[in-house]
Amino acid sequence: MDDIYEAIARLRQRGEKAVLATIVSTRGSAPRKEGAKMLVQTDGKIVGTVGGGSIEHQAYQEALKLIAGNESKLAHYELTNDDASKEGMTCGGIVDIFLEPIKPLPALVIFGGGHISFFLARIGKMVDFYVTIIDDRPEFANAERFPEADETIAEDMASVMKRLNINSASYIVIVTRGHQKDTNVLEWAVTTPAAYIGMIGSKRKIRTSFSHLKTKGITQKQLDRVHSPIGLSIGAEIPEEIAVAIMAEIIQVRRQTDEIKDKS
Repeated sequence: MDDIYEAIARLRQRGEKAVLATIVSTRGSAPRKEGAKMLVQTDGKIVGTVGGGSIEHQAYQEALKLIAGNESKLAHYELTNDDASKEGMTCGGIVDIFLEPIKPLPALVIFGGGHISFFLARIGKMVDFYVTIIDDRPEFANAERFPEADETIAEDMASVMKRLNINSASYIVIVTRGHQKDTNVLEWAVTTPAAYIGMIGSKRKIRTSFSHLKTKGITQKQLDRVHSPIGLSIGAEIPEEIAVAIMAEIIQVRRQTDEIKDKS
């Protein structure tokens, strides 16, 4: 069981999906008891078992169908006497298995370790994000400064961007210490499948950045994805308030995305 929960934690942090199959009730002969679990991953690999044989095969196939979606399912399986005899049981039985999609852990990737990031990281953990702080200054990206962050990276940002695993559960916030650094990160960010991209700055600074990026081949469609000025308009002025405004906007995008997935 520990292996399954460890696998779930790893998959969620990597932004990968899976389906957890759990036996919730049995009647008659059954290959495993209530509580037995099997984790089915997107690559077809499994961790754990719900008993093997025909029931496990059926549950496995059903799990693969559910991985792409967000809906859970209670599946009902019956073993005929012939099926049971093949699996070493004296008679058939009934097994109910709950199939539950495992969603990726939403990742908050913050470029810049300044005052806004300091408060944003705290709020991000409060609302269940995996928080990563990235800054090229070690004194601004370390575990002492950001004890709530899951990861702090003090390296050249261009190098870090090349190895980040950004997916549809990633939320990118660009609040570095300089206009040029913000623009460089934004040029990369708009090419990713991130659910949210936000960049701090005045309207003038944003126009300048967008114009520059267009000369480098970035399209208007890509730039339309950017939330900038960043955050909901709540009259925020100090870093704490700006962090609240940013997270409010991220939560809004996150919930709207969930609603679209639930309807699809």
